[in-house]
Amino acid sequence: MKLRIIFCAALALLLGQPALADAAGPPANTSTALSADATLEEISNLAKTGNAEAQYQLGERYYNGQGVVQNDKQALYWYRKAAEQNNDMAQAYLGVMYYTGRGVAQDYAQAVFWYRKAAEQGIAAAQGNLGVMYGYGQGVAQDYAQSLFWLRKAVDQGNASAQNDLGNMYKEGHGVARDDAQAVVLFRKAAERGRAIGQYNLAVMYYAGRGINQDNAQAVFWYRKAADQGYAAAQFNLGYMYNIGSGVAQDNAQAVFWYRKAADQGYAAAQNTLGTMYQSGRGITQDDAQAVFWYRKAADQGYAVAQFNLGYMYNIGSGVAQDNAQAVFWYRKGADQGYAAAQNTLGTMYQSGHGITQDDVQAVFWYRKAADQGYAVAQFNLGYMYNIGTGVAQDNAQAVFWYRKAADQGYAAAQNTLGTMYQSEHGVTQDDAEAVFWYRKAADQGYAAAQNTLGTMYQSGRGITQDDAQAVFWYRKAADQGYAVAQFNLGYMYNMGRGVARDYEQAAFWYGKAADQGDTDAQKNLAIMYETDQSAPDNGSDTQPTGNHRKPGGRPNRPSGNRPNNRPPQHNNPPPHRPAPQPMPKPAPISPK
Repeated sequence: MKLRIIFCAALALLLGQPALADAAGPPANTSTALSADATLEEISNLAKTGNAEAQYQLGERYYNGQGVVQNDKQALYWYRKAAEQNNDMAQAYLGVMYYTGRGVAQDYAQAVFWYRKAAEQGIAAAQGNLGVMYGYGQGVAQDYAQSLFWLRKAVDQGNASAQNDLGNMYKEGHGVARDDAQAVVLFRKAAERGRAIGQYNLAVMYYAGRGINQDNAQAVFWYRKAADQGYAAAQFNLGYMYNIGSGVAQDNAQAVFWYRKAADQGYAAAQNTLGTMYQSGRGITQDDAQAVFWYRKAADQGYAVAQFNLGYMYNIGSGVAQDNAQAVFWYRKGADQGYAAAQNTLGTMYQSGHGITQDDVQAVFWYRKAADQGYAVAQFNLGYMYNIGTGVAQDNAQAVFWYRKAADQGYAAAQNTLGTMYQSEHGVTQDDAEAVFWYRKAADQGYAAAQNTLGTMYQSGRGITQDDAQAVFWYRKAADQGYAVAQFNLGYMYNMGRGVARDYEQAAFWYGKAADQGDTDAQKNLAIMYETDQSAPDNGSDTQPTGNHRKPGGRPNRPSGNRPNNRPPQHNNPPPHRPAPQPMPKPAPISPK
């Protein structure tokens, strides 16, 4: 009876993680069988006489360091001896060594050659690996039909890796009509046999509701199964489910626990997100130095989001000494990978000359890079550059174009500024009603400048029915946020008794708020009130502020946000990797807050 050793080779391939762990069926008889209790000396002696099974077994001992010092070159030597005598398992292992470059220069063509030898003898794992190499086009011309042929051969023998990989073929529609339901069937087969990537992929399908009813609890169940086996992507996604309380009770501490598990394995998305947890103090004691530590871990792996976050920490000097040059270095790393937030922020560094020679043309270049990806902040900033003619020829029509792009995405600063363009007839036909429309969009998001300006539109009756009470309502909204112009305007309304009962004490209160922020008009009107004793409760005097008062909206509104925005780092967590049948899926870019 032949001795069979179960083995696993981690081959990270496009279609999953094929491995020889699930080899099914006995190999062909290639030589005299060995007893199960054969000693190393007996195996070695037989191998030297040309016994193929003993040569395979000796290669296996050297491969795993079992009873001998681990030695890949010796493993390769004995595997080759056995493989050349048509030992199926030795052929399969020889394919692994060529694929991984263990003990020999990596050579996909040789890997394919030896996998095929073993596959043709019925070794299921070799059939699965050969199928994957056809799917990848590694060592052989890409051929989905051949990939499907060999994967099905392995699946028919119950090979869990092949079940998962064939599931991916159905999921992605490679060489076969896309069929999520069939993908789920195959993922479940692999999952129920304990294959971690199958468990992970089944969880992804439950989370997305693809091929099966959406069920976050089942997603958590299968993520946990894979996570408990140490599968980093599943650990990360399980952390995410705890983070958002989806399919499981919300628990930041558990989120941190699972993020750390994946981070400790070098999983970049988890390292970055663990950094955000440290920075925000969610589920763990707040610690900017630790945030920087984990951002750097992920950034050093080329993870663009972490490169952006690390740049931000250098930018503000949080958890690390402030250093604009280092901030620019890391922003550029992320920007060069196409990460829109980094491209936009690199633009702000060029525009401000922080950490790099000031260059408006380069600022426009990077704003455009991010804007073309649909990044609203950059669209707004690019619009601003056209608006003022900095780094690009002045062009109000182009400014309106980019402001509108950002405004349509709900970016409040752009909505407010687009309103001013309609009101002032810059780059667009003058239209007060349209201006009011955009001011209200921004005001409803709590944007103070728009709330104040909407108040002026109500007070003047421009683009909307005149209504002092509504003017007061919006002035108060902005004033409560500390917006000095609105505080002045609200003081004026109390002073004049417009839209609200006249109240000199309240007028003085709001003038005082604005004056404390350096608003000179408020300071002048407040002085007048004190001179005429109007700061006391109403004494019936009709004395009004002199020409020093400013009628709301009487001077150009100071639109907020017309300067480029340095965005804060990512405190939101990446969503589960929906397209991630791979062992280390590339995460989707994370939109910054």
